[in-house]
Amino acid sequence: NGKYLGNTENPYLVIVGVTNNTTESFSINPNTKLIGGGVFSKCRNLKSIEIPDGVTSIGEDAFFNCSSLTEITIPNSVISIEDYAFRSCSDLAKIIMPGNVTSIGEYSFADCTSLTEITIPDSVTSIGDNAFFGCSSLTKLTIPDSVTSIGNQVFLNCNSLTEITIPDSVTSIGYYAFNCCSSLTKITIPDSVTSI
Repeated sequence: NGKYLGNTENPYLVIVGVTNNTTESFSINPNTKLIGGGVFSKCRNLKSIEIPDGVTSIGEDAFFNCSSLTEITIPNSVISIEDYAFRSCSDLAKIIMPGNVTSIGEYSFADCTSLTEITIPDSVTSIGDNAFFGCSSLTKLTIPDSVTSIGNQVFLNCNSLTEITIPDSVTSIGYYAFNCCSSLTKITIPDSVTSI
């Protein structure tokens, strides 16, 4: 059910679309390296997806509005999660993120209203603006020592978040980063932060 772009060596290099938007499960070809932008964005019935080891990038809007998706395992080969990749996956409660991801794009998990907990791996150095905006069920989050900056409005409207510790590696926190986090009772800001 997939549409792919490639070459004679690997005809499945990039998945760029699907032939059936009503599918409930999908297995990406094991030779695929890139998930293109918006590939599954209209698959509102999609409940499970198998991403093969070897995929290095999850494109912009790749799973945007996949409102039936409940769980996803991102393989170790993935390095970048682009902007809006999982935005509005409202049933997504669990994300297993590997230790090779270096960047989390803008709005990448925004409005994932069922997401309760996520651990960001030590490989991540940047968290884009609004990355977890509107994750209203998120109660716990670990930011690793590798992160140097927290973008604008990253946790805006995360009104179930109760506690967060910012590591010494962070030097700047963007505007409205914790705005409307109405349950937040404790936050530790290290001396390394020079700009809020």
